[in-house]
Amino acid sequence: MYKKLITLILMGCIALTFLSGCSSKPQQTTNESTTAPAQANEIRIGCMKGPTAIGMIRLLSESDAGNTENSYQYTIAGAADELSAALLKGDLDIASIPCNLASVLYNKTEGEILTAAINTLGVLYIVEGGSSIETVSDLAGKTLYSTGQGTTPEYTLRYLLTCAGLDPDKDVTIEYKSEASEVVATLSQHPDAAAMLPQPFVTSAMNNNPDLRIALDITEEWETLTQNTVVTGVIVVRKTFLEQNPEAFRTFLKEYQSSAEYANSSIDETAALLEQYDVFKAAIAKKAIPYCNVVFITGQEMKEQATAYLQVLYDQNPASVGGSLKEEMFYLEE
Repeated sequence: MYKKLITLILMGCIALTFLSGCSSKPQQTTNESTTAPAQANEIRIGCMKGPTAIGMIRLLSESDAGNTENSYQYTIAGAADELSAALLKGDLDIASIPCNLASVLYNKTEGEILTAAINTLGVLYIVEGGSSIETVSDLAGKTLYSTGQGTTPEYTLRYLLTCAGLDPDKDVTIEYKSEASEVVATLSQHPDAAAMLPQPFVTSAMNNNPDLRIALDITEEWETLTQNTVVTGVIVVRKTFLEQNPEAFRTFLKEYQSSAEYANSSIDETAALLEQYDVFKAAIAKKAIPYCNVVFITGQEMKEQATAYLQVLYDQNPASVGGSLKEEMFYLEE
């Protein structure tokens, strides 16, 4: 049973590991040891080195400066499985993780991990060196490079291709790479190639090759075809912590919302903080932030958007969301 649990968790974790701007064995950044017990109003929080950290970075900076109501210990992890393990052991109280992983953890902990907010919508884009791709249908007959085989990027792409009347296994040649950096390198070697990449790798690729352009915004295409949206990242909380610290958690949500709003309104300052906290370089962040869809969505809207997105993943592979979908996984803010 334990081996099955770990297998399912890792399937969910891989979905956004490619989003990190670090090496295959990245260092973890902490301001305090997450194994230490939290004090009164001290919350142990975690995020990944990637787009889902953008909305939290101002909060970390303000916490370090002593300007937050709560006191925060934080972990900036290189991969989602580090956050999963800490949540399961009770070493983190709150974390920003992939949406499908939240469902996996809810199912495997029998409701101990609850979803509180959506913090990042879609971050995937299709880029090309030419001007032949204007719609998803235009991918017919092309070779497309991507990452995320067997995880949410693949399921998202296959769903869009199918909705456009294309057979993903026959009409498009999809070549998967293990890391987004490999896709960027391939684009440098083959300037006429097309690829599906997440931010900030889209920005990196376009910096390396000025002839590249964003041909398709996967989020826009998804919304057009499904009337719903792509949900990349969510904020989760351990149920035990929530029950014991409801006021502190409400304060966290307020402070996180302010941090997310700052990320969108103060891009230069946020980019500088992202480099300071070793998430990714400021020059890349400055260009990438407007394309990372940093949001703060709670309540019924969160529930509807996340459920609709997870349903598509479930229909393609139930294991990608932990085997079942349960609406009660969402904590609705009072």
